[in-house]
Amino acid sequence: MPIQNKTMLITYSDSLGNNLKDLYENLEEYFGDAIGGVHLLPFFPSTGDRGFAPVDYDEVDSAFGDWEDVKRLGEKYYLMFDFMINHISRQSKYYKDYQEKHEASEFKDLFLNWDKFWPENRPTQSDVDLIYKRKDRAPKQEIVFEDGSVEHLWNTFGEEQIDLDVTKEVTMEFIRKTIQHLASNGCDLIRLDAFAYAVKKLDTNDFFVEPDIWDLLDKVRDIAAEYGTELLPEIHEHYSIQFKIADHDYYVYDFALFILFTVPEQSVWLSG
Repeated sequence: MPIQNKTMLITYSDSLGNNLKDLYENLEEYFGDAIGGVHLLPFFPSTGDRGFAPVDYDEVDSAFGDWEDVKRLGEKYYLMFDFMINHISRQSKYYKDYQEKHEASEFKDLFLNWDKFWPENRPTQSDVDLIYKRKDRAPKQEIVFEDGSVEHLWNTFGEEQIDLDVTKEVTMEFIRKTIQHLASNGCDLIRLDAFAYAVKKLDTNDFFVEPDIWDLLDKVRDIAAEYGTELLPEIHEHYSIQFKIADHDYYVYDFALFILFTVPEQSVWLSG
């Protein structure tokens, strides 16, 4: 359904009832025409962070329902899904294949290798201190391969969320296939989660690195346009960055734009 200038409900699949079927019924009963869209927070199989460590975008978590339930919502509301462009679960088939086959894996370039990122004798403590981090240590995690060798991968967020290398062709192909799949299942708008962390570059703080971040966003927007889907870059930072995003002709998003709306025994967020 085309995006409309109407209020969008942001909700987990089990926030208004136990699953997507309950969600649909509660929207019908309590909301009527008050909303035009639904932002379904991550509903894919995940190993952490309330869905933000996706294992696979091909499936709907069986606890919530299936793709038919999602498409049913899409028949009445325009839909937004999340795509975690910065990372994927270490329980994903891609990570497991890399762990098993190491250099022989077709996905070896999908993940950002911490050890190979740095020149010889780096990183220094100053390098690590410069990084815009989500934890009080270097954002890396050890990977032990089946052959016994050990390396480190970039790990910005939780232990389950391993960073992707967006400079590699295999990653861009993964992005393309994921967007195509989401669009074919009713996604009208993709919230590009954690996009500001996706570009890492020497001698920067590795957060919202310009101009590289715009090159990435433009590539992803072009891919999304091929499949009839639009982008909403997700970022929570100083409002000046929101102005930059708007100046580049992208939708602007932040939690400050939400209001709390209550229905019997439930609390959900609306944006509009």
